[in-house]
Amino acid sequence: MLRPVLTLLILAVLSDMTLAAAERPVHLVILSGQSNMAGMNPKLGFEPEAKKLFPAADVVYFKVARGGQPIRLWLSEWDALAEKHQLKTRRGQLKPQQDYYQQILSQYQKLLAKHPEPASVTFCWMQGERDAKEKLSAAYGEALSQLIANLRRDLKQPKMHFVIGRLSDFGKPDNEHWQTVRKMQVSVAQEDDHGAWVDCDDLNNKTKNGVERDDLHYTQAGYELLGRRYARQMKLLIDAQPPAANGQPE
Repeated sequence: MLRPVLTLLILAVLSDMTLAAAERPVHLVILSGQSNMAGMNPKLGFEPEAKKLFPAADVVYFKVARGGQPIRLWLSEWDALAEKHQLKTRRGQLKPQQDYYQQILSQYQKLLAKHPEPASVTFCWMQGERDAKEKLSAAYGEALSQLIANLRRDLKQPKMHFVIGRLSDFGKPDNEHWQTVRKMQVSVAQEDDHGAWVDCDDLNNKTKNGVERDDLHYTQAGYELLGRRYARQMKLLIDAQPPAANGQPE
């Protein structure tokens, strides 16, 4: 008689475990940008921090990033913005592997098939170095705002959160385009109730031949801290709390 009872108990426990797993909320995260996003390994900073901050939920993510890429490869409206700001740079004909926006949509649909009702969606962005280098800063703020609006529309997530990695202090103070991109990134985040930004000025400090310098790319410890800051700002946004105003959430 004990065996049937024991079997029923085991089945009941397994059923409860399955139900609990099914009921766990899922927070979906999109990581995208150029080289400093490509260089960030989410498993070493972002993922551990997310697990700590969301113990009763699952955080799932994908990344679409490649070094040296301008924002126009994420934005079909770029040419109109370029014309508005009298910039000569155009998108041109993109190959599928160059259209990073479409890659985001494709990866999102794959993840959505596994998690059809995410509790939240957050877009983490680390890009802008190429646009500053090409002197395209005049259109950057509008381009970034349009990209976020497009994602909210096409992902059907009108309240999508976003966290922007602000360009580091690699660019000199007299580099007008670098400084403008930095300002625009903070401005876009601050003007949106679902936006935040993270400071990257302390992520790129390197020593070469005994001389300290601010490098274009971050240290390994810097990339891990970048991931943790993304997760922390995301948590604040999801909890409807003000994100860290200095870009350094604790």
